Amino acid sequence: MTSTSFNPILVNTQQTTTNNQVLALRQDQVFHGSIKQLYPNQMAEVQVGGQKLMAKLEVPLKVGDTHFFQVTATNPQTELKVVTGPMSQTMTNTQQMNQLLETMNLPKTPEMQQVLSHFMKAQLPISKEQLLTAESWMKNLPEGIQKQDALQALQRMVELKMPFTNTVFQALTQGAKTDGMSANLMNLAQLLATQTGGNESLKNTILQQLDQLAKPLNNETGGVLLAKATQLLTNPSTPLATKLQQLALLKEAGILPQNTNLQNWQTVNQQRAQAPLGSSVQPSSLPIQAGQMLQQVVQTTPAQSNQMMEQVREWINNDRLLHTSQKEQLNQLLNRFVQIPPSKQAIHVFTNQLQEQLIKAYSEQASSRLFTQNEQGISAKDQLLSLIKLDSNVQINDHLLRNLVKIATDSPQPQLQSALTQAEAQVQSSADSRAMEQAIKTVLKGLGVSYEATLASKAGDVQAIAQQLKPQLLALIQDMQTPTPLREAAEIVMGRLNGMQLLSSENGHQHQLIMQVPLEFFGKKMDATLQWNGRMKDDGKIDANFARILFYLNMESLQQTVIDMQVQNRVVTLNVYNDLPNLELLASSLKASLKNGLADKEYILSGVFIKPFGEQGGKTVTKDSKPDEQQGGVDIRV
Repeated sequence: MTSTSFNPILVNTQQTTTNNQVLALRQDQVFHGSIKQLYPNQMAEVQVGGQKLMAKLEVPLKVGDTHFFQVTATNPQTELKVVTGPMSQTMTNTQQMNQLLETMNLPKTPEMQQVLSHFMKAQLPISKEQLLTAESWMKNLPEGIQKQDALQALQRMVELKMPFTNTVFQALTQGAKTDGMSANLMNLAQLLATQTGGNESLKNTILQQLDQLAKPLNNETGGVLLAKATQLLTNPSTPLATKLQQLALLKEAGILPQNTNLQNWQTVNQQRAQAPLGSSVQPSSLPIQAGQMLQQVVQTTPAQSNQMMEQVREWINNDRLLHTSQKEQLNQLLNRFVQIPPSKQAIHVFTNQLQEQLIKAYSEQASSRLFTQNEQGISAKDQLLSLIKLDSNVQINDHLLRNLVKIATDSPQPQLQSALTQAEAQVQSSADSRAMEQAIKTVLKGLGVSYEATLASKAGDVQAIAQQLKPQLLALIQDMQTPTPLREAAEIVMGRLNGMQLLSSENGHQHQLIMQVPLEFFGKKMDATLQWNGRMKDDGKIDANFARILFYLNMESLQQTVIDMQVQNRVVTLNVYNDLPNLELLASSLKASLKNGLADKEYILSGVFIKPFGEQGGKTVTKDSKPDEQQGGVDIRV
């Protein structure tokens, strides 16, 4: 595709208006209208496009005459001033436009004529001040922004009564692009590293965040490294030097405290969690993480031990991250404990044995079941980390695991480099749809797409939210010491982030959502834009039976691709647009897995249609056409 922007699924995000609805106007706006009916006291019904309004005229006019009007007042009633004389039906749009430009003393530049012509055709009111501002923006469009996209952005600003500011204009034009975001982020990273001046600490923080966005699966790599390290530490046959190396790795990553040694690495954190002597801890509801459960066990008094053991048994049997044989071994440990008289010493021994078996079980699962989570969104690597570092939580786990990867990457030791290479290969071989889902969530969260909404709802950790890219970029832009090239690069990225929100909209039950996701998998970059259009049910939930989703993808191998996915009563039809020859052969081999995957979610695949951009079926189709305007191609029906 040569076009760098998408066409909205909804042609107009405003609510549909009928001929009898009143057009809302603001003072100083200019519009093209005709007199439909005259009333006493110089009142008149004025037709503006498909809508009508009642207004008071400064001078009497004739029914049927067409003029340019300017709003002089809106309260208590709309008052209009005639800007131009009556327009004859023989006058061309250019002649009408030139008359208006002369009357209002507006410059006759190409940009002004483009803006005015666009709003005349759209039959939308716009003020003189807005026309002058729009002309200035059109003269200074950033590289890569097409004039038609800029005009659409101006129209949207007027239609939706958005603030007529450069920030909003840049957000709409940048947000409409479907590729180039990875390049924008890369350019920002290069300038952060090379431009001198400004807040160095802030620049380094943003660089670190950009590095995380470029490697969305690094936490999974860290989970494999953590699992490997614990397996080596618990294996009696592991050489002493290797154990010391793995211990040092976990200490440097902040997972184990500095006073840890080979004898106490499993219990050094557990000792901190033990309750003071003589205290009484009542068993609570089932915890989410294994480390929390272990804390409850270690603080249990002998009198409460039987009740606690039943809680532990229920917790183990309900955890789907553990396979059947692991649950059997853990239940055998519980059975042995309940047969001996309860005492503080017995609870201490049992806690150590339980922790040892859980570490072994979750280290196995963290290596073999990547991208798998339980009902609470907890993975095996999260459970393993909670057992080793009892004060950890899901929010800081990613940071610890990414730090583990960074230390292994920077280490000159061949063994760690080899372990890192093996971990990355394991993650790559295990990547599936869940990996894609996790990567997208990681990138969107890291970008700060929901930054304002999260703050407003107070649903997240404020300190963690502040580390997202969006608030960091805002601080960089507002810092007067930031070098100009760096500020401009940050403003482009910020514009794209704001554009996602401004281009997303709702129209009654109809909703449209825009997401731009720069992804990188194993050295390959991809820009993905998702445009979802669907409806909400009366209960406020998304109606999963009907939707239309457009995917605009720019990939290294397949290059630019558009996927038009339509869902009607849970029947899915896919139209794939790409110029790569023989793409239908690749699609045919994946059809069965696609069909089965949709069936698992209770959807039916109707067909996959592979269509190239270009001339098909005797009809010329350009690469800028909307997907549903294109014909021809290869059909794969189920």
